Amino acid sequence: MVSVNHSLNQASDAAAVRALLVAGLSDESARWLDGVMAYAMALYGGAVLGTGERTSDHAIGMCLMVAGLGLDADARAAALLFSIADHHVTAELGVARVEREFGVPVAHLVDSLARLKTLRPLTRAASAGQDANLQAEVLRKMLLAMSVDIRVVLLRLASRVQTLRYLVDRPGAERDEMAKESLAIYSPLANRLGVWQLKWEIEDLSFRFLEPQAYKKIAALLDQKRVEREAFIRDSVAQLASELTTQGISAEVVGRPKHIYSIWNKMRSKGLDFSQLYDIRALRVLVADVDTCYAVLSVVHHLWNPIAGEFDDYISQPKGNFYQSLHTAVTTTDGRSLEVQIRTREMHQHAEMGVAAHWRYKEFGSTTSRGGQRDNYGDKIAWLRQLLSWRDEITDSADWAREFKRAALDDTIYVLTPQGRVIDMVRGATPVDVAYRLHTDLGHRCRGARVDGALVPLNTVLSNGQQVEIIAAKSGGPSRDWLSADSAYLASPRARQKVRQWFAAAEAAEQLTQGRAIVMREVQRESQNHPPVGLDELAARLGVKSAEAMFLGAARGEIGPRALQVALRGAVADTVEAEQILTRKSRAREGDILIVGVDKLLTQMGRCCKPMPPDAIAGFVTRGRGVSIHRIGCRDFRIIAERHPERVIEAGWGGDLYKDRAPDGGVYPVDLIIGANDRQGLLRDMSEVLIRERINVTATRTQSRGGMARMHLTIEVPGRAALQRAIKMLGEVAGVIEVRRA
Repeated sequence: MVSVNHSLNQASDAAAVRALLVAGLSDESARWLDGVMAYAMALYGGAVLGTGERTSDHAIGMCLMVAGLGLDADARAAALLFSIADHHVTAELGVARVEREFGVPVAHLVDSLARLKTLRPLTRAASAGQDANLQAEVLRKMLLAMSVDIRVVLLRLASRVQTLRYLVDRPGAERDEMAKESLAIYSPLANRLGVWQLKWEIEDLSFRFLEPQAYKKIAALLDQKRVEREAFIRDSVAQLASELTTQGISAEVVGRPKHIYSIWNKMRSKGLDFSQLYDIRALRVLVADVDTCYAVLSVVHHLWNPIAGEFDDYISQPKGNFYQSLHTAVTTTDGRSLEVQIRTREMHQHAEMGVAAHWRYKEFGSTTSRGGQRDNYGDKIAWLRQLLSWRDEITDSADWAREFKRAALDDTIYVLTPQGRVIDMVRGATPVDVAYRLHTDLGHRCRGARVDGALVPLNTVLSNGQQVEIIAAKSGGPSRDWLSADSAYLASPRARQKVRQWFAAAEAAEQLTQGRAIVMREVQRESQNHPPVGLDELAARLGVKSAEAMFLGAARGEIGPRALQVALRGAVADTVEAEQILTRKSRAREGDILIVGVDKLLTQMGRCCKPMPPDAIAGFVTRGRGVSIHRIGCRDFRIIAERHPERVIEAGWGGDLYKDRAPDGGVYPVDLIIGANDRQGLLRDMSEVLIRERINVTATRTQSRGGMARMHLTIEVPGRAALQRAIKMLGEVAGVIEVRRA
């Protein structure tokens, strides 16, 4: 592979440049690229970029780098044509010209590059803001998400390296800003994609600009040029490989010297002196099995002198992120230190692609992701890195292009606020989703939106990179239409939950007002003949915890006028009534429920447990509301029974209720708890099942956290058989893990 470190100075004549640009291409592709280059150079002429660099020089520098990475002819053509949009009246005309002249694939790459250039003000702001780390992380993801073809990101990285090279001899504020942005955005991105050549150069050049004294100091301490250090590594690789072959051990030995920024970063983060670093030069040995790892370790320690205290066995004692490898530091025959890592190919695959992936370890510590939670973004990065390593094995560039197109990160989109903040949203999100993401109150008051400066309907589906401005009223609340699946105002489960909570709170406030009116009416009526009673005392007489709970009970019909009247007349009357109920000795049937010791007493089903035949049930004598029927295992029933055991009464179902259906075509309300993997369309699929079974849903509440959804549904069923059938059908919905009765 051609090194990406070639520059225009190293290939000054046209023939040498051309040889580097077409390296690895077929003759036909090489001739086609010649035509692209001639077109681009004629178009650019003497034009310069904002940095002062000639556009033509930048294009050739980019193309040399992507050629060094082994990218195909389309990517190299896109590098040469990267600035074509700036040389036409509109960017669209420039892209259309490329499509006519050089085909759709190249036009797509050029268009994507132009779109990424629009992020430049945001990436600079992110690298300097107060929440720079968070914003830089989101922007790195946004760069990938906006690039449906990962080659676009590689082209953007190559462009940044070329700019840094140009700025080497041009100090100033602009160069410093460029260096900060490069370390915050582009270096981690190159690291995640495993493009080490670009990563090292971005970091070393940025470090050189920002910390020139520290850079010079480390360079002097190394007392060798990079070429000499690389020669040392090559000699060490050859020496160890020869010794392993002599010992009959099959292994792959690779190595590289550490670059200057990496050395400085380690000294700073670990508080080490330069003399304490033993891994400035490092080898990695890959073998087939664990036993061979230890055999290689023995050979290494026999060949070179081990440094005391610098051996770590992460195979027998893996790190917390399951990273496994043998690490040792040795002194070579000429007195220089050398680190050697030994691992199996499976361990290496895990370290590079699994939960201990090298980029995660470097950026987030030993956790799988920020906060310790695994996300599929990391899985996709690992897959993209695999694609990069496969490029040498795929000879058909069309196949390779198709593979890269599959690498689109399409589960999340990223939109911008007018202030330049980047927000990650679920794909399919609308302006209303964005409003709730920014602030719950802003979501409630959202009345309109501008997307890229134009007014749009609130159910407009957003795309990557769009700027969204929310238009809000001074007060007010959401619309019930937002919860309609047909209207598609909300794609985020979190936003839906916020809307439901608002309506639940509004309904509770309305019930509170209604209940207060009911209670105060009875209080005024009874105060004419009985001493006045405080609201808190009245609530206590009714067995509720507060006046507010009493108001809600009155509004919902749980506390009737008769109960209020009895409580207002005094606790003695209430106690006498309860005792009279409990001392009757007849056995009667009211509402198809058999009550022991009660003659024609009003019964009601407990709302807390919603009993239905053939549940084992019991009754609780309430104050003024008859007998409340509960399931034996009901938590609320157990609590009140412990407090007032004298009010518990035996109860059972009438014989007719053991049939499959409720009498007179009635139904029973039942609460279900459903656990499932959260996904779009989950609630819709479950609703279709219930509609097909002719089951009515009266209430629903959904919580989503960590990719899991927990739903509480209240359904109405005619009997036990219908309930069991509904549970079975819901359990068969894709993603559902558990369905049970509450």
